[in-house]
Amino acid sequence: MTYKLYYWQGIQGRGEFIRLALEEAGADYVDICRGPSREGMGTRAMMSVLDSGSEPHVPFAPPFLRDGDLIVPHVANILFYLGPKLDLAPENEGLRYIANGLQLTITDFVAEVHDTHHPIAVSQYYEEQKEPAKARASEFIDNRMTKFLDYFERVLTRNPRSKDHIVGDRLSYVDLSLFQVIEGLRYAFPRATSEFQGSYPGLVALRDRVAARPNIARYLKSERRLAFNEDGVFRHYPELDKDPA
Repeated sequence: MTYKLYYWQGIQGRGEFIRLALEEAGADYVDICRGPSREGMGTRAMMSVLDSGSEPHVPFAPPFLRDGDLIVPHVANILFYLGPKLDLAPENEGLRYIANGLQLTITDFVAEVHDTHHPIAVSQYYEEQKEPAKARASEFIDNRMTKFLDYFERVLTRNPRSKDHIVGDRLSYVDLSLFQVIEGLRYAFPRATSEFQGSYPGLVALRDRVAARPNIARYLKSERRLAFNEDGVFRHYPELDKDPA
Protein backbone atom coordinates (compact mmCIF):
# COMPACT_ATOMS: atom_id res chain seq x y z
CA MET A 1 0.00 0.00 0.00
CA THR A 2 1.35 3.43 -0.96
CA TYR A 3 1.10 6.09 1.71
CA LYS A 4 -0.08 9.51 0.56
CA LEU A 5 1.32 12.53 2.37
CA TYR A 6 -0.52 15.81 2.06
CA TYR A 7 1.35 19.02 2.84
CA TRP A 8 2.03 22.43 1.31
CA GLN A 9 4.45 22.48 -1.61
CA GLY A 10 7.63 24.55 -1.53
CA ILE A 11 8.47 24.17 2.17
CA GLN A 12 9.73 21.54 4.57
CA GLY A 13 7.44 22.72 7.35
CA ARG A 14 5.82 20.27 9.70
CA GLY A 15 5.50 17.72 6.91
CA GLU A 16 9.26 17.15 7.06
CA PHE A 17 8.99 15.27 10.34
CA ILE A 18 6.85 12.69 8.54
CA ARG A 19 9.01 12.60 5.42
CA LEU A 20 12.08 11.75 7.49
CA ALA A 21 10.33 8.71 8.94
CA LEU A 22 9.09 7.55 5.54
CA GLU A 23 12.50 8.07 3.95
CA GLU A 24 14.40 6.30 6.74
CA ALA A 25 12.09 3.30 6.44
CA GLY A 26 12.28 3.23 2.64
CA ALA A 27 8.49 3.35 2.60
CA ASP A 28 6.47 3.57 -0.58
CA TYR A 29 4.85 7.02 -0.44
CA VAL A 30 3.69 9.88 -2.63
CA ASP A 31 4.12 13.51 -1.63
CA ILE A 32 0.85 14.63 -3.14
CA CYS A 33 1.61 18.34 -3.58
CA ARG A 34 5.18 17.97 -4.86
CA GLY A 35 6.65 17.37 -8.29
CA PRO A 36 6.19 19.20 -11.60
CA SER A 37 3.58 16.73 -12.79
CA ARG A 38 1.46 17.50 -9.72
CA GLU A 39 1.98 21.24 -9.46
CA GLY A 40 -1.37 22.82 -8.63
CA MET A 41 -3.18 19.52 -8.95
CA GLY A 42 -1.81 18.21 -5.66
CA THR A 43 -2.80 21.31 -3.77
CA ARG A 44 -6.29 21.12 -5.21
CA ALA A 45 -6.50 17.47 -4.19
CA MET A 46 -5.40 18.37 -0.67
CA MET A 47 -7.90 21.20 -0.40
CA SER A 48 -10.67 18.95 -1.68
CA VAL A 49 -10.10 16.73 1.35
CA LEU A 50 -9.97 19.67 3.77
CA ASP A 51 -13.11 21.20 2.26
CA SER A 52 -14.90 17.88 1.88
CA GLY A 53 -18.54 17.76 2.75
CA SER A 54 -18.58 13.97 2.71
CA GLU A 55 -15.54 12.93 4.82
CA PRO A 56 -16.82 12.13 8.32
CA HIS A 57 -13.59 13.19 10.05
CA VAL A 58 -11.99 16.00 8.05
CA PRO A 59 -8.46 17.08 9.10
CA PHE A 60 -8.16 20.61 10.46
CA ALA A 61 -4.99 21.32 8.47
CA PRO A 62 -2.07 19.58 6.78
CA PRO A 63 -0.03 17.57 7.20
CA PHE A 64 -2.21 14.51 7.05
CA LEU A 65 -1.59 11.02 5.79
CA ARG A 66 -3.85 8.72 3.81
CA ASP A 67 -3.41 4.99 4.23
CA GLY A 68 -6.08 3.35 2.13
CA ASP A 69 -9.39 4.71 3.35
CA LEU A 70 -7.94 5.99 6.61
CA ILE A 71 -6.90 9.64 6.97
CA VAL A 72 -4.58 10.36 9.89
CA PRO A 73 -4.02 14.03 10.86
CA HIS A 74 -1.41 15.88 12.95
CA VAL A 75 2.33 15.22 13.01
CA ALA A 76 2.58 13.47 16.38
CA ASN A 77 -0.53 11.40 15.67
CA ILE A 78 0.76 10.38 12.23
CA LEU A 79 4.10 9.31 13.67
CA PHE A 80 2.38 7.41 16.47
CA TYR A 81 0.44 5.56 13.74
CA LEU A 82 3.39 5.02 11.41
CA GLY A 83 6.02 4.19 14.02
CA PRO A 84 5.16 0.50 14.52
CA LYS A 85 4.43 0.00 10.82
CA LEU A 86 7.81 1.44 9.80
CA ASP A 87 9.73 -0.26 12.64
CA LEU A 88 10.49 3.19 14.09
CA ALA A 89 8.80 2.80 17.45
CA PRO A 90 9.72 0.82 20.57
CA GLU A 91 8.28 -2.68 20.72
CA ASN A 92 7.26 -2.13 24.34
CA GLU A 93 3.78 -0.58 24.52
CA GLY A 94 4.65 1.59 27.51
CA LEU A 95 7.67 3.01 25.73
CA ARG A 96 5.48 3.82 22.72
CA TYR A 97 3.52 6.17 24.93
CA ILE A 98 6.77 7.66 26.21
CA ALA A 99 7.82 8.22 22.59
CA ASN A 100 4.48 9.83 21.82
CA GLY A 101 4.85 12.15 24.82
CA LEU A 102 8.30 13.19 23.62
CA GLN A 103 6.93 13.84 20.13
CA LEU A 104 4.12 15.95 21.57
CA THR A 105 6.73 17.97 23.46
CA ILE A 106 8.54 18.49 20.15
CA THR A 107 5.22 19.72 18.75
CA ASP A 108 5.05 22.32 21.53
CA PHE A 109 8.67 23.30 20.87
CA VAL A 110 8.10 23.76 17.13
CA ALA A 111 5.02 25.89 17.84
CA GLU A 112 7.17 28.20 19.94
CA VAL A 113 9.77 28.39 17.15
CA HIS A 114 7.02 29.44 14.76
CA ASP A 115 5.82 32.11 17.17
CA THR A 116 9.21 33.84 17.16
CA HIS A 117 8.42 35.22 13.70
CA HIS A 118 4.61 35.31 14.01
CA PRO A 119 3.90 36.30 17.63
CA ILE A 120 0.75 38.31 16.91
CA ALA A 121 -1.18 36.61 14.11
CA VAL A 122 -0.56 33.98 11.45
CA SER A 123 -2.70 36.08 9.11
CA GLN A 124 -0.21 38.96 9.25
CA TYR A 125 3.10 39.07 7.39
CA TYR A 126 6.29 38.98 9.42
CA GLU A 127 7.00 42.56 8.35
CA GLU A 128 3.80 43.64 10.11
CA GLN A 129 4.96 42.29 13.47
CA LYS A 130 8.73 42.71 13.47
CA GLU A 131 9.01 44.51 16.80
CA PRO A 132 6.92 41.97 18.76
CA ALA A 133 8.82 39.22 16.93
CA LYS A 134 12.16 40.60 18.15
CA ALA A 135 10.92 40.54 21.75
CA ARG A 136 9.46 37.06 21.35
CA ALA A 137 12.61 35.69 19.72
CA SER A 138 14.80 37.15 22.46
CA GLU A 139 12.69 35.44 25.14
CA PHE A 140 12.73 32.21 23.15
CA ILE A 141 16.51 32.19 22.76
CA ASP A 142 17.26 33.19 26.35
CA ASN A 143 14.74 30.96 28.09
CA ARG A 144 12.41 28.73 26.12
CA MET A 145 14.88 27.17 23.66
CA THR A 146 17.28 26.25 26.44
CA LYS A 147 14.47 24.87 28.59
CA PHE A 148 13.34 22.46 25.87
CA LEU A 149 16.87 21.47 24.85
CA ASP A 150 17.98 20.95 28.45
CA TYR A 151 15.02 18.62 28.85
CA PHE A 152 15.76 16.57 25.73
CA GLU A 153 19.46 16.36 26.57
CA ARG A 154 18.57 15.11 30.06
CA VAL A 155 16.14 12.48 28.76
CA LEU A 156 18.66 11.30 26.18
CA THR A 157 21.54 10.92 28.63
CA ARG A 158 19.32 9.17 31.20
CA ASN A 159 17.82 6.65 28.79
CA PRO A 160 18.61 3.36 30.57
CA ARG A 161 18.38 1.30 27.39
CA SER A 162 20.71 3.28 25.13
CA LYS A 163 22.70 6.51 25.25
CA ASP A 164 22.45 6.69 21.46
CA HIS A 165 18.65 7.07 21.32
CA ILE A 166 16.08 9.19 23.11
CA VAL A 167 13.78 6.26 23.93
CA GLY A 168 14.27 2.51 23.81
CA ASP A 169 17.36 0.78 22.45
CA ARG A 170 17.07 1.56 18.74
CA LEU A 171 16.24 4.33 16.34
CA SER A 172 12.75 5.79 16.63
CA TYR A 173 10.83 8.51 14.88
CA VAL A 174 11.57 10.77 17.87
CA ASP A 175 15.30 10.60 17.08
CA LEU A 176 14.54 11.65 13.51
CA SER A 177 12.40 14.53 14.73
CA LEU A 178 15.13 15.76 17.07
CA PHE A 179 17.49 15.74 14.10
CA GLN A 180 15.09 18.05 12.27
CA VAL A 181 14.74 20.34 15.28
CA ILE A 182 18.51 20.77 15.61
CA GLU A 183 18.84 21.40 11.87
CA GLY A 184 16.04 23.93 11.93
CA LEU A 185 17.34 25.81 14.96
CA ARG A 186 20.81 26.03 13.44
CA TYR A 187 19.30 27.51 10.28
CA ALA A 188 17.03 29.97 12.07
CA PHE A 189 19.41 31.08 14.81
CA PRO A 190 23.01 30.43 13.74
CA ARG A 191 24.54 32.74 16.35
CA ALA A 192 22.38 31.47 19.20
CA THR A 193 23.15 27.84 18.33
CA SER A 194 26.88 28.27 17.66
CA GLU A 195 27.79 26.66 20.99
CA PHE A 196 25.41 23.68 20.74
CA GLN A 197 28.32 21.23 20.65
CA GLY A 198 29.45 22.27 24.11
CA SER A 199 26.01 22.76 25.61
CA TYR A 200 24.20 19.76 24.15
CA PRO A 201 26.78 17.13 23.16
CA GLY A 202 24.27 14.28 23.35
CA LEU A 203 21.76 15.92 21.03
CA VAL A 204 24.45 17.01 18.57
CA ALA A 205 25.85 13.47 18.48
CA LEU A 206 22.33 12.14 17.93
CA ARG A 207 21.85 14.60 15.08
CA ASP A 208 25.13 13.44 13.50
CA ARG A 209 24.21 9.76 13.79
CA VAL A 210 20.86 10.36 12.11
CA ALA A 211 22.47 12.37 9.29
CA ALA A 212 24.91 9.52 8.64
CA ARG A 213 22.23 6.83 8.27
CA PRO A 214 22.29 5.62 4.63
CA ASN A 215 18.66 6.35 3.75
CA ILE A 216 18.71 9.73 5.48
CA ALA A 217 22.05 10.68 3.92
CA ARG A 218 20.67 9.87 0.46
CA TYR A 219 17.52 11.83 1.16
CA LEU A 220 19.44 14.89 2.37
CA LYS A 221 21.40 14.95 -0.88
CA SER A 222 18.34 14.45 -3.07
CA GLU A 223 16.00 16.97 -4.65
CA ARG A 224 13.25 15.69 -2.38
CA ARG A 225 14.90 17.44 0.58
CA LEU A 226 13.97 21.08 0.10
CA ALA A 227 16.16 23.77 1.58
CA PHE A 228 14.96 25.73 4.58
CA ASN A 229 13.39 29.02 3.54
CA GLU A 230 11.46 31.96 4.92
CA ASP A 231 8.06 30.43 4.22
CA GLY A 232 8.44 27.50 6.59
CA VAL A 233 8.43 27.01 10.35
CA PHE A 234 12.18 27.55 10.80
CA ARG A 235 13.02 30.95 9.30
CA HIS A 236 16.28 32.89 9.37
CA TYR A 237 15.78 36.56 10.04
CA PRO A 238 19.17 37.91 11.23
CA GLU A 239 17.50 40.53 13.40
CA LEU A 240 15.78 37.80 15.42
CA ASP A 241 18.99 35.91 16.16
CA LYS A 242 21.16 36.45 19.22
CA ASP A 243 22.92 39.81 19.09
CA PRO A 244 26.56 39.60 17.92
CA ALA A 245 29.09 39.40 20.73
